[in-house]
Amino acid sequence: MDKPIIYMDNAATSWPKPPQVMEAMERSMREAAANPGRGGHEMSVRASRVLFEGRKALAKLFRIANPNDIAFTLNTTHALNMALTGMLRPGDHVVTTSVEHNSVRRPLEALKRKLGIKVTYVATDARGVLDLNKLRDAVRPDTRLIVAGHSSNLFGTILPIGEIGAIARKHGAKLLVDAAQSAGVLEIDVGAMGIDLLAFPGHKGLLGPQGTGGLYIHPELDLEPLMQGGTGSRSESPEQPAVRPDRYEAGTPNTVGIAGLAAGVRFVLEETTARIHARELALTRQLMEGLQSVPGVTLLGPDIHTERTAIVSFLLEGADPSEVAFLLDRQFGIAVRAGFHCTPLGHESAGTLETGAVRASPGYFTTESEIVSLVDAVNQISVMLRNK
Repeated sequence: MDKPIIYMDNAATSWPKPPQVMEAMERSMREAAANPGRGGHEMSVRASRVLFEGRKALAKLFRIANPNDIAFTLNTTHALNMALTGMLRPGDHVVTTSVEHNSVRRPLEALKRKLGIKVTYVATDARGVLDLNKLRDAVRPDTRLIVAGHSSNLFGTILPIGEIGAIARKHGAKLLVDAAQSAGVLEIDVGAMGIDLLAFPGHKGLLGPQGTGGLYIHPELDLEPLMQGGTGSRSESPEQPAVRPDRYEAGTPNTVGIAGLAAGVRFVLEETTARIHARELALTRQLMEGLQSVPGVTLLGPDIHTERTAIVSFLLEGADPSEVAFLLDRQFGIAVRAGFHCTPLGHESAGTLETGAVRASPGYFTTESEIVSLVDAVNQISVMLRNK
């Protein structure tokens, strides 16, 4: 890297990674580079062990009884598509929210066209806060699935997943949770929270590499596989095997990436999600307090005293969000993201569908001085624009 960078785009991909993540990936490439489950030789066995250790670490983090109920995926989008297309059938009704990512909305809209499923989007308020009574009212006798993002990637709002899980159980529906912004940061207990399907990324709060993620599938659920093909098991059969996780993992897996993911998860387990969240929340509140003092800044999402994840979206009066992000990058070496963050319904709720917003997302390795630098940079941009 030619120049130092202040990285505030952890909601997209976390950076930097713990050193042990890269070490684990290098070790896997050197010592376990064969196909797991496709051979009986020692290197293949070592590769299989990499995958199983990764599953065990994830099962411990999410309180999953059987590690084999976790299927590895490329990312959260892959996991969500696996869950939605594998479970929903013609005529099913789905309840979800207006702050979901396009990784939920677009598959649902595609299934509306292809299968005739019905979808109800429950609107949040302008801060991204969900009224559970509205969610309850949206559930119908034919509701098969409730889909909820644990935390909004625009607002940082945290949805009450345990209460949503109770609503789903009461009405005989299943609950799919998008943990893109919460895995590795917030406590997740699939049993206690009533989660039937949990989609999560490896490259965000779990501190692993891109191209990794997973889907927890409740043992009583049988999804139609998204892909079919080689598994290394039951090869004599023309049917995809029923045994887990092979049923959902056709083809050669990303063993090197999963080795890095496992190392990231072990780091999270050692640090604890409670400590990680507390650290990120303190940085977020420092950032919000600083930005509130900048003339022309409007913050989106819950107020500074509300529990949230480390996402701070904002507008600067008289400036296009893309221009602010460009200036932060080119003049100050600060990486943020501008635009619609793949959640147009969320921007509709916030009243920012015409403009989008700037999103800054500190991470566990962000420093207090970097927060000060970001606030100072936004203030300088504000002064510069006012003096045009």
